[in-house]
Amino acid sequence: MREEGVNHDRFTFPIVNRAVLLSVTADAKFAKIIHCVAVKMGFGFDLYFGNTMVDVYGKCWCFSDAYKVFEGMLERDVVSWTSVISGCVCEGNIAGAFSLFKKMRTEMEPNSVTLIVLLQGCSKLGSLIGGRQMHAYVMKGGLLVDGSVQNSVLRIYTSMGTVEEVETFSSEIRRRDIVSWNTLISYYSLRGDAEVAEVFSKMQDEVMVSTETLTLTISAFAKSGNLSQGEKLHCFAIKLGLYDDAFQTSLLDFYAKCGMLKNSVLLFKRISSRNTVTCSAMLSGYIQNGFYTEAIALFKEMQAACLHRRPEILGNIVNSCTHLGGLRVGKEIHGYSIRNVFQNHEKDGTYVELETSILNMYIRCGSISSARMCFNRMLVKDIVAWTSMIEGYGTHGRGFDALKLFDQMLEDGVTPNSVTFLSLLAACSHSGLVSEGCGVFHSMKWRFNIEPDLDHYTCMVDLLGRAGKLKEALAVILKMMAFPDSHIWGALLAASRVHEYGKIGEYAAQQLLKLEPDNVGYHTLLSNVQASTGRWAEVEEVRRVMCRKDLKKQPGWSYIEENGHIYCFVCGDKSHNQFCALMEELEVLARYQSYFELPEQLQPSKTC
Repeated sequence: MREEGVNHDRFTFPIVNRAVLLSVTADAKFAKIIHCVAVKMGFGFDLYFGNTMVDVYGKCWCFSDAYKVFEGMLERDVVSWTSVISGCVCEGNIAGAFSLFKKMRTEMEPNSVTLIVLLQGCSKLGSLIGGRQMHAYVMKGGLLVDGSVQNSVLRIYTSMGTVEEVETFSSEIRRRDIVSWNTLISYYSLRGDAEVAEVFSKMQDEVMVSTETLTLTISAFAKSGNLSQGEKLHCFAIKLGLYDDAFQTSLLDFYAKCGMLKNSVLLFKRISSRNTVTCSAMLSGYIQNGFYTEAIALFKEMQAACLHRRPEILGNIVNSCTHLGGLRVGKEIHGYSIRNVFQNHEKDGTYVELETSILNMYIRCGSISSARMCFNRMLVKDIVAWTSMIEGYGTHGRGFDALKLFDQMLEDGVTPNSVTFLSLLAACSHSGLVSEGCGVFHSMKWRFNIEPDLDHYTCMVDLLGRAGKLKEALAVILKMMAFPDSHIWGALLAASRVHEYGKIGEYAAQQLLKLEPDNVGYHTLLSNVQASTGRWAEVEEVRRVMCRKDLKKQPGWSYIEENGHIYCFVCGDKSHNQFCALMEELEVLARYQSYFELPEQLQPSKTC
């Protein structure tokens, strides 16, 4: 336009300012360029242009520039005041916004838009007192008849007020529109699905429901797992024809949370335009229901479709790799995160959480060296990261490294919590560090003022039991203040079996079977303790009880990762398509093993 010599008028620059605000990256640099050009061309004191400049500076988080333009305006109207108040709210300064509102009233009366800006600011910035004051002002000024003002006041009470305030104000609204009802449904969804169903039923007597209403309602039923109400709503939506992709995604999430994953998969296949949100919901559904292999496969489809993967999605898929032991896929996601997430995101909570998930993945997949490298590269280490690394050393039998890391954590000024001590005690237990573990338990209470709970006592019993100190372990159980549960008796029973302490083992088993009489694992453990001392008649009696109660152990299973694929094997299962080839290979390996085994007289002495 300028190159062709077309003259600008007073509407040109305001329109360009609107374009800046509507752009994906609203940048104050562009606004300043436009401001300079407009001033040079003589539009600097134009009221309409000045209002748009105040608005664009405020929404680009340059409130100081917005206020300078506002102060330099020769003429100001209600739009000028509303724009500068909005900029102050965007900056997060609710006190400054109220101060400007007070000055405004000395020059002119605000309109409904000004009030809505302030009310939304109170809701956004958590100022309940300011919201109540604005509510009183609106009532005195007779401006509560405006529907948007009513909804803004209602939003304040639903976000911060009491139930009584919400119900009182909502009953005072004569004509509740769709926004009012959606706000109420969103509020009651945090309290329970019964109230949501009641509000949804009342709503239909006054207004037509929208897809947003259905989405909010189905999300409430998903939180509580109310399958019957959700299915009714699904049928209702089909009858109304309100069945867009957003609502289908919410339905997908609902069925997954209710354990109806087949329905979720069917809905997912029917959605024509799948985006990041839809795929993320399906991926979360797979993970929630334990279908980790399918989750990884869907993630690879997302990669092939070039869909954006947010840190939350990456964290979920890393957790899937952790459950399945998929180290190769986990490394791929780690590499993707380094290239696309860690370089481009601020060090917020989501970023740190993703790094910790990757750290745990390496630990669970057996690569403790990679876990330590990941830990060392973390710029922000919170207590969860420190505790995870300590726990990792413990599960890998490196108790001394866990103790060294704990000392390093204290040197860095990080205060341990009860979970940290739980991980540290478990590390000492797995490494047989009895004196060190007792010292940790003592310092926990007397140095760090953390009262041990039942889990910490269970670790102490496990620590002493593994070291063969069964009497001391039993004394810990009998002297502690908390009521013992099945886990602590189970730890004592397991140690009794290893060290062949029959009497203590039977006593622990009796206590266990009182707490969980139908636990097949504890019956099996008791029979093994009795068998170790040659009491076969009692073993047979335990076995008869197990048969009478129809107690059966779940079959064990294992898995292996090969070329990025994870193969699962269940005990006694012959369904694998390469089962015959696997058995032939096992026979070959067995023959090799028997061929290379030395006679007993030629084997090296165990005392060497």
